[in-house]
Amino acid sequence: MTKVAMIGAGSWATALAQVLAQNNNSVVLWARRDELAQLINEGENKRYLPGVRLNPSIVASTDLEKVLYQADTVVFGVPSHGFRSMLKEAIPFMKQDMVIINVAKGLEESTHSRLSEVCASELGEGALKRYVVLSGPSHAEEVGLNIPTAVVAASQDIKIAEFVQDLFMSQDFRVYTNPDLIGVELGGALKNIIALGTGIADGLGFGDNTKAAMMTRGLAEITRLGYSMGANLLTFAGLAGVGDLIVTCTSMHSRNRRCGIAIGQGKNIQEAIGSVNMVVEGIRTTGVAWQLAKKQGVEMPITDQTYRVLFQGLSPRDAVLNLMGRGKKNEVEEIVLTK
Repeated sequence: MTKVAMIGAGSWATALAQVLAQNNNSVVLWARRDELAQLINEGENKRYLPGVRLNPSIVASTDLEKVLYQADTVVFGVPSHGFRSMLKEAIPFMKQDMVIINVAKGLEESTHSRLSEVCASELGEGALKRYVVLSGPSHAEEVGLNIPTAVVAASQDIKIAEFVQDLFMSQDFRVYTNPDLIGVELGGALKNIIALGTGIADGLGFGDNTKAAMMTRGLAEITRLGYSMGANLLTFAGLAGVGDLIVTCTSMHSRNRRCGIAIGQGKNIQEAIGSVNMVVEGIRTTGVAWQLAKKQGVEMPITDQTYRVLFQGLSPRDAVLNLMGRGKKNEVEEIVLTK
């Protein structure tokens, strides 16, 4: 039995706590609010994961020191914009050698950093030897109901990734490992931008052809930026790349897609976020990725047009027309350039 501290009490943190508890691990979950901790201790997170009866061994508390006390492993299940501040709060109560698992899919807005880089800046580069990111196509609503799901655990140290694989692996929750920490983090973050764009197209009333084009060309630009930042191209053909892209762009469980649909239907950003009533990671990530693309000299047309809709007042319909009206291109420029 591994003692796991779960930092966060949203839908994804709660679903993962359920997976861990079903695997006979000891799970203590941190919630910011007393009423949320009480709901979880009563057996159901009605606020964020309604309809899922939780394993009775899961214990929730608002006392961070109590949650981390004697834990061997800590899972950060908070939104990406809150990761650094939550890590700082937790550090005084963390064991020096404990495994750190992050399940957020985003980039830090102020520094443009991947979340592993945020961790290294707070704990030192040596902490990355025990840092793992868990990502892939995995809606909390389905994981909580034990619907078969496959994800990927990525770390610089493959043995630590395998430890996390064993921690979560079950007949309903399959975990693969990958040493490409950069690619898995970027794939998980950047697909949210494409889901926003695809949702906008859906909100405008466009069809499956449009969705397929957005997803395919979206994957191309995710791969382009990822490769420029040191990721392995093959990672984007896997669960954290195309797998997560498919589920996020097509499912109504997807917050980013639902937000995009609302924008396409004429709502402003705040109204769209309000209609989702949960954190929409892709909005912040769009701003970061737009800046990174400029810095890296990488062409990301869907990201660019989504950015202009979100932050510069471009109408969604004009954004789609801009994408369709771009100059002629080869589908895979890199192949043509090597001929």
